[in-house]
Amino acid sequence: QVQLVESGGGLVQAGGSLRLSCAASGRTFETYTMGWFRQAPGKEREFVAAISWGGSSTYYADSVKGRFTISRDNAKNTVYLQMSSLKPEDTAVYYCAAKKGVYSDYEKMYDYWGQGTQVTVSS
Repeated sequence: QVQLVESGGGLVQAGGSLRLSCAASGRTFETYTMGWFRQAPGKEREFVAAISWGGSSTYYADSVKGRFTISRDNAKNTVYLQMSSLKPEDTAVYYCAAKKGVYSDYEKMYDYWGQGTQVTVSS
């Protein structure tokens, strides 16, 4: 079992930055691929970024490539999402998720989810 708790969301102006954190419980965090997803009001949840268990491989949605950076610290059981050059269309609830095995951008492949943290970008 893995429990995930996100933090770091908030209200920011367009062009600003935020860093989200996702703290994981359990002794096997380093064996999980971690992902970030987001869900805007009235829209389906969508993939944002993912990172391999060792941190050597990262993957991004085209909409955030070059603006967002995913990273992890296995010693702290934490994954991060550094968001820069934020746009109003980045407004959403952001979720972190964990899965065994290789990267996926398909949410149903992820086994564990956090409760989400709200990010609001004002224009």
